[in-house]
Amino acid sequence: MARKKASAEPTRFEVVGHELIEKVVKRSGNSGRVYLPPDWIGKRVKIIRLE
Repeated sequence: MARKKASAEPTRFEVVGHELIEKVVKRSGNSGRVYLPPDWIGKRVKIIRLE
């Protein structure tokens, strides 16, 4: 599956949800990681890169 290149211009999204947490992604080996509250385990989430 080919990866899409990020656009130079941001895209506007409208998301309806129950709670919002803004965090910075931390390095984790060759990847990134964001820790979320344990009560979110098993819930659907959407991640939007802001910058």
